[in-house]
Amino acid sequence: SKNCSGGKRPPPHRGRPALFDSSPASVCRQKSSVSFLTRPDRPNLAYHRLKGRNPGVIFLPGFNSNMNGQKATALEDFCSSLGHAFVRFDYTGCGSSSGNFEECTIGKWRKDVLCILDELTDGPQILVGSSLGGWLMLHAAIARPDKVAALVGVAVAADHVVTTFKRLPIETQKEIEEKGEWKFPTKYNEEGYYSVTYDFIKEAENHCLLNGPIPIICPVRLIHGMKDSDVPWQISMQVADRILSKDVDVILRKTGQHRMSEKEDTKLLVNTVDDLIDKLSTLV
Repeated sequence: SKNCSGGKRPPPHRGRPALFDSSPASVCRQKSSVSFLTRPDRPNLAYHRLKGRNPGVIFLPGFNSNMNGQKATALEDFCSSLGHAFVRFDYTGCGSSSGNFEECTIGKWRKDVLCILDELTDGPQILVGSSLGGWLMLHAAIARPDKVAALVGVAVAADHVVTTFKRLPIETQKEIEEKGEWKFPTKYNEEGYYSVTYDFIKEAENHCLLNGPIPIICPVRLIHGMKDSDVPWQISMQVADRILSKDVDVILRKTGQHRMSEKEDTKLLVNTVDDLIDKLSTLV
């Protein structure tokens, strides 16, 4: 088998002191500029890529989010400090990518993830998915088992939009179907709500994973805050239960919120990725 490690890896945790104990300005950073993956039949995807050794790391953002969040940039700094490859990107209709958000579906975003994986990376990859990105990373691992070497979920929102919709009273569901739109409250934008079409919800039903075994056999780490008011931590437990892999750890943080963006949360995420890089590098 091909040796993808690109030579010996530096001792583990080398990048941490620079990342966490000094001002961001002092972190030695290989700058990545925005590039675009052009696709003949689909909107162009904006991405940042650092070249480096494998396993590479790919960050999948959450719903209505983009690649410039704290988790994504912290992971980029970390991978840069270790000399590992890293990609972060925006889904169709989000951030700097082309496309219309209102026309997006879970299926289209799933294809975005597979395009990034196929076109921008070589060799084994660790996917890190936040919220919706956690749902999509599961799909990517099922579709590309030879390439996805490990998964790290943060507040994984598997099936969440469908489950939440189906918990609404039947009359409310019918109203949403007639209107063709569902507005649900959020604290993450100025309007105070997110809006998705009824078609978005129906299409999402095709991508639900929790009604049976999830055919993933790579190492999986699921991090969830118990104070998450958006996506209940019990979803991570369900995902862990359904995944066929035996190497699954769930890490619950009692005070963690949905975004898991406190300094200690970021440290936990980076440490988790670092441990997986160690594990995979010794397997090569």
